[in-house]
Amino acid sequence: MNENYRVGGYVKLAKLWERKRVEAIQLHEEYYKQLFKATPDMELVDVYVDITGNKNIWKRPGMLQLIKDCQNKKVNCIATQTKAYLAANTEDFFFIIYYLFTLPNRIDLITEDADYNINTIVNAEHQREELLAAAKKYISVEPARYLEWVNKIADKLSMME
Repeated sequence: MNENYRVGGYVKLAKLWERKRVEAIQLHEEYYKQLFKATPDMELVDVYVDITGNKNIWKRPGMLQLIKDCQNKKVNCIATQTKAYLAANTEDFFFIIYYLFTLPNRIDLITEDADYNINTIVNAEHQREELLAAAKKYISVEPARYLEWVNKIADKLSMME
């Protein structure tokens, strides 16, 4: 295990949560605080919450901030309850995996999915390498689509500065 994980908790909630935005954010912030409270090598840096109907990663401000914080080395581990929070479809899932796992600084991923849990820190089944290989293979079919996606992410990130 790494000696210090700086964790960003990520949640994507449906638009209907907009009416209870404050409560939803507080609930998830408390959830992640409790989750990592007793883990000495994991520090919760921030909780990123998107309450939106937008499924595309480049349209989610919380996810964009999380990506930016990964790039800036503020976060080196993303924790999310389910893969569906991270990405709403296969394309975005493989694109975000490839993007994050090829940053110069290592980013790990933890999900709590009951049947298909991802934990690239423990990496007992070489999940990180397998996910990266699958993402690379997926992208190789239509690399131009990945480049379009990266450009959209880059454009949105540049507007945040």
